[in-house]
Amino acid sequence: MGGFFGITSQKDCMTDVFFGTDYHSHLGTRRGGMAAYDPEIGLQRKIHSIENAPFRTRFEHIFEEMKGTSAIGCISDSEPQPLLIRSNHGTYAVCMIGRINNADSLIDQFLSFTGGHFDAKTGGAVNIVELLVALIDQKTDFAEGIRFAQKSIDGTASILILKEDGTLIAARDRLGRLPVTVGKREDGYAVSFESFAYEKLGFVFEKELGPGEIVELTPERMTQLRAPDKEKRICAFLWSYYGYPTSTYEGVNVEAMRYRNGAILARADRDKPDVQQIDYVGGVPDSGTPHAIGYANESGKHFARAFIKYTPTWARSFMPPAQVDRETIAKMKQIPVTELIRDKDLLFVDDSIVRGTQLRETVEFLYENGARSVHMRSACPPIMFGCKYLNFSRATSDLELIARRVILELEGEEGFRFLSEYADGSTERGKKLRANICERFHFSSLEFQSLDGVIEAIGLPECELCTYCWNGKE
Repeated sequence: MGGFFGITSQKDCMTDVFFGTDYHSHLGTRRGGMAAYDPEIGLQRKIHSIENAPFRTRFEHIFEEMKGTSAIGCISDSEPQPLLIRSNHGTYAVCMIGRINNADSLIDQFLSFTGGHFDAKTGGAVNIVELLVALIDQKTDFAEGIRFAQKSIDGTASILILKEDGTLIAARDRLGRLPVTVGKREDGYAVSFESFAYEKLGFVFEKELGPGEIVELTPERMTQLRAPDKEKRICAFLWSYYGYPTSTYEGVNVEAMRYRNGAILARADRDKPDVQQIDYVGGVPDSGTPHAIGYANESGKHFARAFIKYTPTWARSFMPPAQVDRETIAKMKQIPVTELIRDKDLLFVDDSIVRGTQLRETVEFLYENGARSVHMRSACPPIMFGCKYLNFSRATSDLELIARRVILELEGEEGFRFLSEYADGSTERGKKLRANICERFHFSSLEFQSLDGVIEAIGLPECELCTYCWNGKE
């Protein structure tokens, strides 16, 4: 997916932007970049690959290479950014989080009337940030250009711009699918995807931008360039998986939501005979753990970490690109606590079940170490649709999703007419889906959180949440 962070200050801010950007490393694994403005030097920019080394390692010498009183940083799971642009709006650095589904048609449309060009990558693909800039620069000012770009884009675009005078412009995407927050300190302002990133640097929460809202920031003031829209669709999956535990979106903390979510799962299981004999409840680390704590607290079952992930050399974010290598590394990372596994009935809560490949390896590993039974719970409903708004899933087809593959095998494409029934564990189709996945992965039992349960755990109105990956609703 990706995340960004920026500061405009009365003093050098490179150290703070370095740490603030690094605090977004859980959101992307491909590219990291920083841009800075210094009154004497002007704009500067550095981009590095972070596929085989973390951001902080690749940028540890940035203080020798760049300086500035205003700076932005970006973690990207797609394009190299930020870009440095010179246009009718002057020279500026820009980065974005999101996705452009209609990129090809927008490129063709732009080229048809401008006679211009784009820098193309192998295969002819264009950096979508450069496309975003081409849309913004068609209008006379940044606010009008950003709004035009966001209305033209089928997808999502939250934007952070660093101007050649050190001013920042921040824009939340049109439907607020992703968060953008502003913090304030005596020397200036910070803009961030994750609020805790600036709080750790001494800033205090000032404002969460509304959907489509645009603000301009100098060290002295924040000016609203465009008021927020009323319609909101923030991604519900942020709380279930992608969001960092210390993050708060729309006033709802991620860790607290996961405890509530696990408790709701446990209440749904209360009268099920197959979980009465459970010895220990655990999470599929790391993001499943707080859901499991909530489940254990509500059910009265003991929480235990039956296996630990060894991450000093293979951190979660840095895995080989080849699937076979990822599976090997995932297996090597799992270190059993045999006393908590052998002859035990175990229940695990995972944040989600997308493809299920690594989950199969985990369950086999538990049985190899003597587990008597392994029950599985998913902290969100079955994922039926690949996300078309954010890059949180690498799925290129809905049929990569385990729920979709099972349905296709059970009923063929006709089954896709009954996705809501398959998602509901109380229906015959829902029971068949769960039984099939149990057989494939050797689960003793399986259940998914309901959509109503996720919404209850978040605590926001359903109309303000994007739940597309679960129910396909726009």
